[in-house]
Amino acid sequence: MKSILFLLVILFSLGLQAQQTEGKQINIIYGANFTKDEAQFPGASIFSKDDQRQVQFEHQGADLWCDIAIFYAQENKLKAIGNIRLQQGDSIELNSGKIDYDGNTKLAKAWENVDLTNGQMTLTTDTLYFDREKQESYYRSGGKVVDSANVLTSTIGTYFMTPKKYQFQNEVHIDNPEYTVDSEQLDYYTTSKNAYMYGPSTITGEEYKIYCERGFYDTKIERGYGIKNTRIDYNNKIIEGDSLYFDKISAFASATNNIKITDTINDGVIRAHYAEVFKDKDSVFATKRAVSISLVQQDSLYIHGDTLMVTGKPESRILRAFRNAKFYKTDLSGKCDSIHFNEKTGITELVTDPIMWNVENQITGDSIHLISDLETEKLDSLKVLENAFIISLDTISREGYNQAKGKDLFGKFIENELKIIDLVKNTEVIYYMYNDDQELIGIDKTICSKIRLLMANNDIEDITFFVNPDGDIFPEKDLPIESRKLKGFIWRGDERILNKDDIFDEDDNTITLVKIRGIENPIDIDAEEKERSKNENDPVNNIPPSKATQPKETKVSKVQSP
Repeated sequence: MKSILFLLVILFSLGLQAQQTEGKQINIIYGANFTKDEAQFPGASIFSKDDQRQVQFEHQGADLWCDIAIFYAQENKLKAIGNIRLQQGDSIELNSGKIDYDGNTKLAKAWENVDLTNGQMTLTTDTLYFDREKQESYYRSGGKVVDSANVLTSTIGTYFMTPKKYQFQNEVHIDNPEYTVDSEQLDYYTTSKNAYMYGPSTITGEEYKIYCERGFYDTKIERGYGIKNTRIDYNNKIIEGDSLYFDKISAFASATNNIKITDTINDGVIRAHYAEVFKDKDSVFATKRAVSISLVQQDSLYIHGDTLMVTGKPESRILRAFRNAKFYKTDLSGKCDSIHFNEKTGITELVTDPIMWNVENQITGDSIHLISDLETEKLDSLKVLENAFIISLDTISREGYNQAKGKDLFGKFIENELKIIDLVKNTEVIYYMYNDDQELIGIDKTICSKIRLLMANNDIEDITFFVNPDGDIFPEKDLPIESRKLKGFIWRGDERILNKDDIFDEDDNTITLVKIRGIENPIDIDAEEKERSKNENDPVNNIPPSKATQPKETKVSKVQSP
């Protein structure tokens, strides 16, 4: 009885095993010549081609042809040799010199002059592993993929057949007549020709160079983005930011968060949290804490506005700062509604309620122009047109104010320091005069047609009055407090910009940066690629200064014009 039960268990087990292996067996379609070699291939059946055709096997939707086959029926394994062709469905074809194939795991190892094609691309390598269960093939010793657009090479590569995607690793290189791509890891979709990059990656085109450590690139139209440590070298500009977008066809690039744009010709820098660059117009648009930084005689000049625009070729470039515009350098600062700088003329124009500080001197007027020497690029002169007014706090008493006003003001810079100031038409002066012991001599109050102020250490050293001056030096007790300010006097010392950070207001300093998808967390690129394929024509989404000392003596001369 026990023997019968044992036999039934054995038979059941064999039956179950047969059911489990049913359909997995490699089938012989054409055996041609048959032989055995138990000494060298124990348990194997050896088949070789005849004069009419090659040996052929079939296994679960795939056909294999070869010159010689060593077939282990019991193990369900096959060794194929010579002129091998493995065909899966209507698209996948593998050719090689040798193949080992396991019918149980559906894993093939092919070597010697291997090539794999799906009708759209061809992969060549020394050794290729083909996992038919997962529908993946991979190599580990270098390979090359050629399609209608590109030639791709890498040390390691995996081809996922269902999404028709390659994942390349180690020394990845794309060669195209219009550009090259080098990356540590790159996922490439053979249908769309889209590439997704990971790790240090560089795209080099005819007129641009892009670096990123995570990004996307449409190799057909040369459009893409980077979202980690990204940089574009583009038309004499270097653009850096957390996220960058680039489109060759429209000659356009944009950047988001922590942006730095370097003008390699004019040695200028723009920083912002959003910027657009238009190559054909050679222009930059920047906003969100936007600031332009340029070098003026070994000192940095900072210009800020809610919006910055830089347009034109290098030799005739124009910088505009709109709304709430401010500027700062160590000895010069100011603010107004907008700033306009023309590289060709060297003129910086402050427009609408402008105010400027030359160290301790507050200068106002309807409009203010700063003119640079085009050859030396140093500050040359100053114009204040209509309602010119210059005020400075008396640095000894710290109570009164030195003042001069006129219709217009013309200043001259020498070695970047304001040395001469001429006020013309209906000019007036109030000035606190001291002796060598810094004792107040009196307060000079004069009106005339023209006044010249000679400056030293950014303070008044000499005053000359022209054309019928009328005034006197009053003892302090004889000049009432209400008479010590000229008409139109407004002291705005609390608005003075003392350092480069003062050019930003509270809104600038509390900007909430856009959260860039993909920097912190990985992106499901298969899902993204599927969505991109649906909307192929949609754009990619990224979308303290030194203080001058008070001179011990000021010389005042009143000159009668001839």
